Amino acid sequence: MKRRDLLRYLSQNGCQLVREGGEHSIWKNPTTNCRTSIPRHREIPDFTVARICKQLGV
Repeated sequence: MKRRDLLRYLSQNGCQLVREGGEHSIWKNPTTNCRTSIPRHREIPDFTVARICKQLGV
C-alpha cells in the first residue's frame, strides 16, 4: 500500500499526526489514546499496514 493512501485512511478515521521523527512519523488515535509509528517508505507492506491499523484501533 502506498504511504499516502495509508495516511489518508488514518486521517479519515480520526487519527492525528503527533510528530515527525527521524525515520518515522508518530500517529495517535485520540479515541483509543493509542500511538504507533509509520515508516517513511513509499510502499508499506500489507502486513505492516494491518499491524499499524490494529495498534491504532482502526
